[in-house]
Amino acid sequence: MKSLLKPIYFLLLTFLSILSCGKEDKTETEIAKINIDFTIERFDKAFAEAKPENLPKLKETFPFMFPKKYDDSFWVNQMVDTLQLEIQSEVLKKFKDLKTETSEIKSLFQHLKYYFPQFKTPRLISVASDVDYRNKVIVTDTIVILPLANYLGNEHYFYQGIQEYIIEDLEPEFMAVDLANNYAKHYTFQQRRKTFLDDLIYEGKLLYFKDKVIPFKTDAEKLNYSEDEYKWTQANEEYIWRYFVDKELLYSTDSKIPGRFINPAPFSKFYLEQIDSESPGEIGKYIGWQIVRSYMNNNTIPFKQMLNKSTEEIFDNAKYKPKK
Repeated sequence: MKSLLKPIYFLLLTFLSILSCGKEDKTETEIAKINIDFTIERFDKAFAEAKPENLPKLKETFPFMFPKKYDDSFWVNQMVDTLQLEIQSEVLKKFKDLKTETSEIKSLFQHLKYYFPQFKTPRLISVASDVDYRNKVIVTDTIVILPLANYLGNEHYFYQGIQEYIIEDLEPEFMAVDLANNYAKHYTFQQRRKTFLDDLIYEGKLLYFKDKVIPFKTDAEKLNYSEDEYKWTQANEEYIWRYFVDKELLYSTDSKIPGRFINPAPFSKFYLEQIDSESPGEIGKYIGWQIVRSYMNNNTIPFKQMLNKSTEEIFDNAKYKPKK
């Protein structure tokens, strides 16, 4: 009898897997048909080509780009400022067009519209401003600002003096990822933090959100990891989880723990020399992601509803077991 159960179980799993893939393919086909009409308006290019006499027209077209606290003389000076001219030159050199970025953002917006029908396509404006890696994109309900100097590539000389783990994220392929992360925070319920587990589940929700809205990105890219960093994390998932459990971190209220495993950093802080030197930062996000994925795999619940579930509901019903 036992010898028959194994092949039957295997066939059942195979059937369910095929069924799931077929459903996902059908969903993606439906999403691809959603009409999203937008262009990325090149304010960076328009300002670079403008002369003082063009300023009134620019202000009329892009009024939100000209805060009232700055008079016209400020903008005229910006047109000849050597640093601003250099930023504009480097941005235009890197981004002669934004075809790839436009295509990826369109797909992101199609997925958002599918899962959140109330979503309205914002106006997208690209700018050439100072490097600001803490605010890589700016998202509001009606306008998205894309500061292109934040995506010139990790070898660009503008980034000299910035820590390497930060520079690694300043690549064009992370533009859609950063946008998706902003929208994830908008749509996802964040329970008032009490424990490290609250952090893990919230970050896991944000990453699962990316699974749904930017499926064209790799898992490594969703985490802003390199492929090597992602492979290391996958290979050590069981060890990481065991460390969290053995050190009784899950229900800890210590406010220092997110700094070790959630916040941006060159590495995660296990306080073990070899592991610390090998691990990427923010490793807790990966664990939270796997818990949320396990919850969704083991429970019949719509994606949108999951975003509002409590830490306790998700963790208690996730049946999470780290990969060995």
